[in-house]
Amino acid sequence: MTSPKLLVPIRVPELGPSLGKILSGTGRGADPVVERARLALAGRLIEASGEARRLAAEGQRAGAIAAVGLPVWLDAWEQAVSAIAHALIGRVNAELDAEARAVRMPRRLRRKVALDAAEVRGLTGRLGGAGMSLVPALDILETAGERLLAAAAADRAPLEEWQRALLTAARRLEAAWLALEDQLDAESARWREVATAVAAWRRPLWPVAVVGIPALAAAVWLGLILGGYVPAPWWVARVWALLS
Repeated sequence: MTSPKLLVPIRVPELGPSLGKILSGTGRGADPVVERARLALAGRLIEASGEARRLAAEGQRAGAIAAVGLPVWLDAWEQAVSAIAHALIGRVNAELDAEARAVRMPRRLRRKVALDAAEVRGLTGRLGGAGMSLVPALDILETAGERLLAAAAADRAPLEEWQRALLTAARRLEAAWLALEDQLDAESARWREVATAVAAWRRPLWPVAVVGIPALAAAVWLGLILGGYVPAPWWVARVWALLS
């Protein structure tokens, strides 16, 4: 068995500069939920890299590599997407319901205006899809970590490969975040159009016509009879006699 002293020491690179806009923000004036998700994502990865350094200093190679491994990155990303999607779904449903109430849409129809399960899944999937470019980088990181785990001290290539993979993953995560914000803008615009359509809803007139036109015609006909302009049918006199 190879002695741990003969294994290459692990040096965890600083992730902050490569995270870029995830740390500094994009300046889009995002809502508080998005900002909290961004800061939580950045904090999770900075904390993970700090833990990896601690474990590496204690000689816990496997723990150090796992601390910044693929599951950590994916979980941090999915939590950010979930928080943003949940907030957007709540905001969209509230806006659609408000517009439906404003035009006095019946309750039965208002229930159908809210996002259904398929629409929720679609929206969440489109937001999460912004991270597609991150997955290949994390696969490379995972493979590089496995090589580093058994790298001898004389072989510096696996360590450099793993360090590059970490920094690449951070840059891909920044790109994924920017794509997420773009997709969030697109989703917001999409559902604003739906809200506008709901606001344009008007109660259909055909029930009024079905009931009102015959009633109006009957009233006019009765008025003509009472005014002597139209002869009354024989049954009108009979009904009048019975009522009298």
